Amino acid sequence: MRRPEDELDQLDKSSLRRQLQLADPSLKNFSSNDYLALSQHPEVKLAYQHAIDAHGAGATASRLLSGGSEPHQELEEYISRAKGTEAALSFSTGYATAVGVITAVLQKGDTVILDKLCHASLIDGARMSGATLRVFPHNNLTKLESLLATARPTETSRTLVITESVFSMDGDTAPLAEISQLTQAAGALLMVDEAHALGLLGDTGMGLAEQLGIQSQIDFQMGTLGKAAGVAGGYIACSQIWVDLLINKARSLIYSTAPPPGQAAAATVALKIITSQEGSQLREQLSQNIETFRQHIKPEACSIPASQASSSSAIIPWMVGDSAEALELSKKLRNEGFLIPAIRFPTVPKNTARLRITFNAADQTDDIIQLARLLNELS
Repeated sequence: MRRPEDELDQLDKSSLRRQLQLADPSLKNFSSNDYLALSQHPEVKLAYQHAIDAHGAGATASRLLSGGSEPHQELEEYISRAKGTEAALSFSTGYATAVGVITAVLQKGDTVILDKLCHASLIDGARMSGATLRVFPHNNLTKLESLLATARPTETSRTLVITESVFSMDGDTAPLAEISQLTQAAGALLMVDEAHALGLLGDTGMGLAEQLGIQSQIDFQMGTLGKAAGVAGGYIACSQIWVDLLINKARSLIYSTAPPPGQAAAATVALKIITSQEGSQLREQLSQNIETFRQHIKPEACSIPASQASSSSAIIPWMVGDSAEALELSKKLRNEGFLIPAIRFPTVPKNTARLRITFNAADQTDDIIQLARLLNELS
């Protein structure tokens, strides 16, 4: 029988072993997805506390039994209004959203087409669905078009295209308007994961689809509530008929205890902040922080990919390549008081190890400049 010790030894030799980490408040965290610093917003925390007093610490059952509460309903109603859809459905996590939705929409005989750099949750959902899986090179519209030409839906089959709007490890954006046009022309469905665009892009922070004015062209708008919203959970915004089907077929919804009511209440308040004037101000501060970093990076030290040169994403991949070297750079930064873990295979392709630097609206200018200085020196 294969021994776990041997597998762990191989991971050690490849510099790919991972360990759980505890948050260290003494370190300056440049690896968080809390882009607008809403996890520490007093109104968000207060909403959580009030909901606990009113509804208890947990939901106690699945949504189809007795686990649903007013905060869940209010959250979904707010998401659907903000996203411009008929309905929305919330899940316990982003992973549960991806797997639940994709496996409910697709089955054997269908086709699912994904961007090569889609998040693991989307890939897992596609594999678990039983549908024929096709992958196109990252943001390659020509290949997507050819795959759509050979996988047109019929009266008894579906074709679903899946992409992220802002990619989680590279920080670049999808050509979403063009993908939408190709998908519609082929009669296929489109699912867009706005996990890293929610709160950052669009007039009210609802993501790249809002920024491009094409929310109505997307069948499934997915997102998470544990990144820019600062809380936890995931959601899908779509038509009412699809939500009705998901309620009956999404196993990660049906067979999971509902998210705590406090989580739903806090997420609703966070979304209200995102769509408000305060949210606009937070996005502006975040943009200023990102620009400060770019201004202080020396061209000769720069390890930022060309695709990220002018991106408005809060994610900046600092490319290293070798996993051991990425771990060493992360260690050196930690010794200087900065938390930026190394990202390695299988999270990213082999030989593309990197530091995934992220910014938030509460970052201090002096810390950003110091980080840039250290990267200039260490690179």
